[in-house]
Amino acid sequence: MMKSLKSLSVIAIAALMSTGTVSAAPVIYFGEDLNAGTTVGPNATAARNAFLGSLSGVGTEDFESFASGTSAPLNLSFPGSIGSIGATLTSTGGVETRTGTNAGRFATSGNSYLRVPSGDNFTITFDTSVSAFGFLGTDIGDFVPSNMVLTLTDSSNVSTQQIVNHTIGNADNNVLFWGFTDLGNTYTSISFSNPGGGDIFGFDDMTIGDQEQIVAVSEPGMLAVFGLALLAFGMVRRRRTV
Repeated sequence: MMKSLKSLSVIAIAALMSTGTVSAAPVIYFGEDLNAGTTVGPNATAARNAFLGSLSGVGTEDFESFASGTSAPLNLSFPGSIGSIGATLTSTGGVETRTGTNAGRFATSGNSYLRVPSGDNFTITFDTSVSAFGFLGTDIGDFVPSNMVLTLTDSSNVSTQQIVNHTIGNADNNVLFWGFTDLGNTYTSISFSNPGGGDIFGFDDMTIGDQEQIVAVSEPGMLAVFGLALLAFGMVRRRRTV
């Protein structure tokens, strides 16, 4: 019994510490499936489900409302915690409807996706700051000798980079999910680039959310966890001294 209580106290304190850590830095969600064919594989699906499970009341852009051949810039709209969040996607590419394999790219839902041309560093800007962003990408890294890099510009105009750790030099039809939530910062734009060369890839099922849409442990919940840790720790010490 004493051992189990000790374990409980360690778990509770660890949970509290991890809760505090969430607000200090972005939480990254990533899953990749190689040679997935034309479906989203289990790794990308699991990462996306975990990401969506951390959010409430968000929307996803699947590009199905755009006609095939529609060129960027694209004006998008997402539900926010208060009103809508507008997003402008600037790119030299455009919406493409899947026909055959499209050289490895495919829509991860429906039939349409954004085709990002080789060497295109496309950018998404938001009229309301966001703290959550995720997407499904297809055919990324099949012939470019470097990883995709995302540049996140926050509300103070400070930019940070996030490297997408996808596999490099693999065959066609790869699919990945990449996303983040951040309770400690808000962002006004996100840019994509492929250092070291260009790569044509598919971009689909983009989800964004503001800070209030991130499901976080409430203050009472944090106190309850802390109380549980102290109670368990106290019971362990009492048993040792009896």
